[in-house]
Amino acid sequence: LAFRPMRELWVTFGVLVGGYWLAFALHPLPGPDFDYAAVGVATDWPHLMEGFAAHWNKNSNLAWQFDTWFMNLFPRESPFKYNGGGYSTLSFIPTLGTMILGLLAGKVLRDEGEASKKMKTFLIWGAGGIVAGILLNVTGICPLVKRIWTPSFTLYSGGMCFLILLAFYFIIDVMGQKWWAFPLVVIGMNSIFIYCVVHMWDGFIESSFKTHFGQDVFAMFGEAWEPLVEGAAVMLVFWLILFWLYRRRVFIR
Repeated sequence: LAFRPMRELWVTFGVLVGGYWLAFALHPLPGPDFDYAAVGVATDWPHLMEGFAAHWNKNSNLAWQFDTWFMNLFPRESPFKYNGGGYSTLSFIPTLGTMILGLLAGKVLRDEGEASKKMKTFLIWGAGGIVAGILLNVTGICPLVKRIWTPSFTLYSGGMCFLILLAFYFIIDVMGQKWWAFPLVVIGMNSIFIYCVVHMWDGFIESSFKTHFGQDVFAMFGEAWEPLVEGAAVMLVFWLILFWLYRRRVFIR
């Protein structure tokens, strides 16, 4: 797809995202006697939706039913009944839509046209994606659910990314102000490495801080600030690791 015309990318995006929405919409809703507690959802859980939006409720939707079949095709200690977080295998389909939006952004950036035209394109796509995602959510046609990457979330998050990209493009490429972005360059040069490692080492780094500096090390500014201080400290350690790799020209691709 990366080497196909932009029109084909948009068509593919529409088929993926629209088809995924349609599959959920056509899937039967759970009956009134459906036992949500049996699939890890409390009956009084405040995020359960009603009406048409219920097609995307946690652990009672199409993707959940697919996994109750698919995951049990493999040897398991016990039958798969649900994922506690509501995650699903089929979420790879709408995230492919997000990847296509990335391909579209890349095509715009590589185009030899004027910078103003590129910025206008990102502005239109960004605002359009955000508005479309919100409208689909408030009308109940397709709720915004990041956990299963609903089509409305694909549009909304894609729109946000286009606007963020617009800001970076204007500041760095148009204005020529690159000096401030060095910390981000260090991260971007080993983005695949840090994406994988952050999910494997974050617990170890957090516990190491507490082991060496005390269990309340992150609460130095009060309980309300503890998550922010903890996140900043762990992120700094990861950045220093990336900086060490950057200085030695080690780039994992």
